Amino acid sequence: MTASALAASFAAFVILCPTLAAQDRPLLPDRTLAALAGELSGEVAKRNLEFIAREHRIRGSVGWRRAGQHIVDQLKSYGIADATIERFPADGKRFYGTQRSRPPWDATFAELWELRREPGGWVRNRRLADWNAMPVTLAQDSESGEVEADLVDVGNGTAERDYLGKEVRGKLVLAGAQPGPVARLAVERFGAAGIVSYAQNQRTAWWGENDNLIRWGHLETFAPSKTFAFMVSLKEARALQQRIGLGQQVRFSAKVVAGKHDGDYEVVTATIPGADPRLKDEEVAFSCHLDHQRPGANDNASGCVAILEAARTLAALIASERIPRPARTLRFIWPPEIEGTHALLNGRPELGQRIRAVIHMDMVGGGPDTKATFHVTRGPASFPSFVYDVGATFGAFVNRQSAEYAGTGTAAYPLVSAEGGKEPLQADFADFSQGSDHEVYTDASYGIPAIYLNDWPDRYIHTNLDAPANVDPTKLKRAAFIGAASGYFLAAFGPSDVGPVVGMLRVAALRRAAALLPMRAELPDSEQAGFSRFRFGYERALLGSIDRFAPVPAALRAEQETFLSGLERTIGGIGPARAAAAGAGQTVYRRNPAIKGPLSTFGYDYLADHYGAERTGALRLPAFSGRWGSGYPYEVLNLVDGRRSVREIRDAVSAIYGPVPVELVAEYLAALEEVKLVSR
Repeated sequence: MTASALAASFAAFVILCPTLAAQDRPLLPDRTLAALAGELSGEVAKRNLEFIAREHRIRGSVGWRRAGQHIVDQLKSYGIADATIERFPADGKRFYGTQRSRPPWDATFAELWELRREPGGWVRNRRLADWNAMPVTLAQDSESGEVEADLVDVGNGTAERDYLGKEVRGKLVLAGAQPGPVARLAVERFGAAGIVSYAQNQRTAWWGENDNLIRWGHLETFAPSKTFAFMVSLKEARALQQRIGLGQQVRFSAKVVAGKHDGDYEVVTATIPGADPRLKDEEVAFSCHLDHQRPGANDNASGCVAILEAARTLAALIASERIPRPARTLRFIWPPEIEGTHALLNGRPELGQRIRAVIHMDMVGGGPDTKATFHVTRGPASFPSFVYDVGATFGAFVNRQSAEYAGTGTAAYPLVSAEGGKEPLQADFADFSQGSDHEVYTDASYGIPAIYLNDWPDRYIHTNLDAPANVDPTKLKRAAFIGAASGYFLAAFGPSDVGPVVGMLRVAALRRAAALLPMRAELPDSEQAGFSRFRFGYERALLGSIDRFAPVPAALRAEQETFLSGLERTIGGIGPARAAAAGAGQTVYRRNPAIKGPLSTFGYDYLADHYGAERTGALRLPAFSGRWGSGYPYEVLNLVDGRRSVREIRDAVSAIYGPVPVELVAEYLAALEEVKLVSR
């Protein structure tokens, strides 16, 4: 069939399909939508953000504790009585699944002064860094130290050639890379006393335009040598390089009082109990991450206050009986990013069994100056769930309402704040991406579907300008609405919701089928049938995922299969399954149930630690980039289930990200087998 004929056939199917006679409908009644929209306040969220952004919120630190206690105090004032801070030991030895716990880190003093030569000796001339004024100028995980020394420019600082002909022992090095990798050579091999870094992280279209930004730096938690590092702007670094290049002696005085210490991962949790005695032990969770450098306003005070505002709103509406108490319990969680979620789910394994879905918010308040695009992101393709389409449905609803208001000045649900903007939300509906706590929940060892709300790009992320002034209260209100509506719907989900959700899935399936056609056309003929088969297998699995919330009637199940079969015939190109080939592709692996979580951990690399850094670096799959992404390692491990062969896993990830040689998948799984993450 030609492309034009296929398109015409698809269009005819769409016209005849009764599901498309209706537009997308919100999944909640108007009275509930109105109650949520009326109670949510972007201003209340912004006031909480302004408090949290005052704290330098590193794991287990004094600043984290003050921010966490503020959230607990607010929750209790909102009538959520069980709000508390749970603690999980973090000593550098204990493991939480694949995460090696990192000891808490605090700093009390850090200053970097440039010196000036006077007749009587060197005296202070100007201060380049001050912990009390701007904590981001001290790299995280710095240790105490004090030195007066010359500054040596070592370029990037991560290759041996950067140090040729330069004596850095006992001196400070000026480096363009993050302090952690620089320290391996500068400090551990060549004896430098400390680091001054101008690392330019988070590359976006705006990367390098603002050379006044000071970016967040990190030393390695488990590095064998203790040292410190200061962060300076690119503009400052260029001026220092120019002076050093002219042969000037540039000398600094540095003093740091900081370090790691015994302590705990601290996680704020609170619940609104469910109403149904049979279902209240099931939970729908709201997640974010509280830790970050100061100010860390969009990343991620915004996500923290959006779920805090969702908690306030839901508690107030339920208490006043403006909305019914949902059947399932609502849980709200504020952990340190990724590592705190590892600790919570491993330290309290019953939670992983009770949580049915997660709404995760990480960067949801970026105003126009951040250049942020707001995303409603699905879970991994290896883990189908209707939950993702619930988030997309409410996101599309806010898109329509906010666009109508921006264009006409009137809408049923404008969702604007008096102190915020009035422009349309224009949320993007994105496929799975990694980089936050949602990837812990959606790892197959937990199997908890997560809707991920996030801004990207953000030109101020991880800098001193990620400040409250750049966060929009209207955006906070809209993110909180999408999250609160999605979470409430899922917590209240019952048999009467199954039909509307199946209708929602049909509309979504048609959209995805339309997107499937050009993607499939990019593939070699040998890959197209497998691609189509996987994509339609995904659509069928979405229906099965509803059963975790309420049973799908047999008649509706049969009706949905008729719909998908018809769509499948219209799209065509499925064909028989590929015949199994002999060799490594036939091996079948199962997960080790004793080690839970993905390999993407924080400040620690499980595979490099157990398999060896050099051997891990030689693995080809992590560096492989496909047509539609490069998340192969995460999905490969997620697809290990004791039934799929290596070849079948390869075919699945090829349908997700683009064709990949089976040898790369086999090599990666063999490495995981050696470190006992999987077994044959």
